[in-house]
Amino acid sequence: MFSHVMIGTNDMQASKKFYDALLTTLGYQAGNIDEKGRCFYFSDSGVFCLTNPINGEPATHGNGMTIGFKAASKDLVDSWHQVGLNNGGTECEEPPGVRGNAQTQLYMAYLRDPAGNKICATHFMQVT
Repeated sequence: MFSHVMIGTNDMQASKKFYDALLTTLGYQAGNIDEKGRCFYFSDSGVFCLTNPINGEPATHGNGMTIGFKAASKDLVDSWHQVGLNNGGTECEEPPGVRGNAQTQLYMAYLRDPAGNKICATHFMQVT
């Protein structure tokens, strides 16, 4: 459904350090900065990008917005969360754990990145 997700940052180096640590934990490559100073993370299912706002205004986080990254296991979600905290992320929401209902069980962890964006890692669990 989505081709890419792009978020703004006011400190590219801090954001790249944070997302390099988080996304390599999930098995992706470190980001590449292009000639315009944007940082891209490529995968088979889409692109995640960091950018300084093109209009020259300061980057702000979206209130009510969350970007979710798919994780292959609960252990990866926990690792992602700890790596994020160790690299400039801050706690938000509840601690990592199971969320959902009788039909859908998700193991999730939430963080705020250095720019204040709310992100999460999600592992889709088998419902028995």
